[in-house]
Parts: sequence; C-alpha cells; structure tokens
Amino acid sequence: MKIYMDYNATTPVDPRIAEVAIPYLKKDSFGNPSSFHNYGRMARKVLTEAREKVAEYLSVDPETISFNGSGSEGDNHAIKGAFFSRKDKGHHIITTKVEHSAVLGTCDWLEKNENAEITYLGVDEGGCLDPQQVADAIRDDTVLVTIMMANNETGVIFPIKEIVEICHQRGVLVHTDGVQALGKIPVDVNDLGVDLFSFAGHKIYAPKGIGGMYIRPGCEIQNLLHGGHQEYGLRAGTENILGIVAIGEAFRLIQEDFAEDEKRISRLRDKLENGILETIPYTKVNGNKEKRVCNTSNITIEFIEGEALLLALDMEGIAVSSGSACTTGSTDPSHVLAAMGVPPERARASLRISLGRFTTEEEVDVVLEKLVPMVSRLRSFSPIYPGDPK
Repeated sequence: MKIYMDYNATTPVDPRIAEVAIPYLKKDSFGNPSSFHNYGRMARKVLTEAREKVAEYLSVDPETISFNGSGSEGDNHAIKGAFFSRKDKGHHIITTKVEHSAVLGTCDWLEKNENAEITYLGVDEGGCLDPQQVADAIRDDTVLVTIMMANNETGVIFPIKEIVEICHQRGVLVHTDGVQALGKIPVDVNDLGVDLFSFAGHKIYAPKGIGGMYIRPGCEIQNLLHGGHQEYGLRAGTENILGIVAIGEAFRLIQEDFAEDEKRISRLRDKLENGILETIPYTKVNGNKEKRVCNTSNITIEFIEGEALLLALDMEGIAVSSGSACTTGSTDPSHVLAAMGVPPERARASLRISLGRFTTEEEVDVVLEKLVPMVSRLRSFSPIYPGDPK
C-alpha cells in the first residue's frame, strides 16, 4: 500500500482537472491565443475563462491576474519587479527568516547584486510573527515587505491583513506568497489588500509548470521576461494553455470543495498528530497549533535521525518530508525550525506530514501502525535514548 503524505511538496493532479485540461493536448485545440484565426480564438477564449475562474475565487478583477510558470517565478517577479520599479524611493526590503527559498534566494540575489538592504524578521517559538515587528522595521527607504501567507514547513498562518494596513500607512508595497494557503484557508485577496500575491498550480491539484500572480491596479512592477505582449505585457512568451485551463479548474474546485475538504483534512491531521503524541514518547509539535492551516503537522521525534526515519517510512511505501522539498539534499537543519529556536538535534529529528484531498482514514491508521515500532527500532540504536518514561 502506497501512502502519500507530502502534499505541501506537491499534490497529485485531480482527475477532474485532468479531464478538463487533457483535451488541449489534442489536434484541434493547440492554437496560440495571440493568433487571430479560429484556432487562436479558441485558445484565447479558454484563457479568458480560466483567468475569470481564478479572479472569482480571489475576489479580484480578471485583468489583475497574470499567469506564469511557477510559484518561484511569481515570487521572483513580484520582489524584483517591485524593487526595480521603486529604486528611486529606496533599496530596503523587509521579509522574514522563515520564508520559502524562492523569496530568500531572491532577496539574497538583490542584496549581492543590486545593493538592496534586507531586514530579516524573526518569529517566536510558535513560528508566529507580530505585525508590530514589521511596523518597527519600516524605514523611509523601505520599498517592499514580502511575507508568506502560510509557512510551508509548519503551516503557521501570518497576519497579512494587519501587515498590509501598517505598510500602506507608510506607502510601502506588500507581496505575499500564497502558495501554501490556497485550498487550506479562505483567501480573499481583495480583503487582504495586498499589492502582489503569487500562487502555484501544483499545490492545488493542477500540473506542475503553471502559476500566477495578482497585481493590484496601480501597482507598477518591472518585467523579468521581455519580448511579446502576452499577459497584459507582463510576461513575454506564448501562454501554457493546458496548464492555464488546469489551474482555472483547480480554483473552481477549491471554491466548490473547500468547506468539506477543510473539515475532513483537519480531522485526519488531528487524529494522526494526536496518535503520534499519545503513543510515541518524546514527541512535540513544532509551530502554533491554533494559527495554522488544516493539513500540516511538523513533529519532532527525539532521539532519532529524521533522514533515517524518512528512509524507513519510504521503504514501507509512506511518503512524508523533513522540511521543504526545495531544500532536499541540504545537510543543514531546517531554517524555519532554527528561526523558531529549535535546537539543531531536534530540528534534524523532525518530520513534516502534510495531508490532502485524497488522504484517507485507512492511510492514517496504517501510518500510526507502522510508525510506532519503526521509531522504537531506530531509538534502540541511539546511545542517548533514555528509554520509555513509562
């Protein structure tokens, strides 16, 4: 039995989305939406319809949505585009120490190559950020605040609406990476008030290679890709119609399935998490348990090596993660857990378990059944394991 519990890394494509998108691989549906003939008009029509579906869910106008290749591209475009368009105002950007690598890497590049000054805000032991930290960090030369909506490792939700209110009072733009929030908490971009919002298809059951960005009317950003006029002149290159149709349907299904998905996934996450805490000693949840998305549990299982447990689980057909998929291969402990004050030895003994639309109760039961003896066996090799406290 194969069990997938790494939905924060990527999601399987929903068969309903595949059914809608696959026809656009066929002979009569291959047109370029920039062409004026019938093939082009057909492609342009479905492009418009998909944009409308995304905009409807986010409560924004369709003209504010541009499609791109991924969440990472959206983060890069939002941050670099905003920075370059406001260089006459200043060079200061505010972010946090727990951002996705797409944000941290972009900020690092700007710091090294464009003389940007970056302030990296810390979080408390629960992974939470106080909006007052943002207010205290804003300077006269601050041009952008970029803070994720929900953390990819802990699921902790950030107070974006309050941050936007603070920043707009000082004339500072706000970008939020919404990749891990969509489908897990309600997202009304118009209510949030953000200037820039990036998202990715493969985290909401659409294929990889498609993402997008909301850009508030009046918010000017420079382009990363130049050439054609596509996406309102914001991203040159012929649009990925297959991916765009898929992500449009993904947004429609979020709107249709959200209430049921959230309730069911929350219950399964809590059952799995409580089962681990109750049956395996020396375990602890990392991150605020109240202010987090419905599907994510980051748990330290002390006196083991996380990678050894991951391999043991994988051999049993169970897929989980030790952190972000984008940092796999790094020997360093999670930068998110480090920012929360988790010691390296505990960070290395942590698992990220993320459930999704296709997770079943039977799978949760199997994981609990397999995990308990697995941890006991691995701990038996540890010279520092103090033994069962009972």
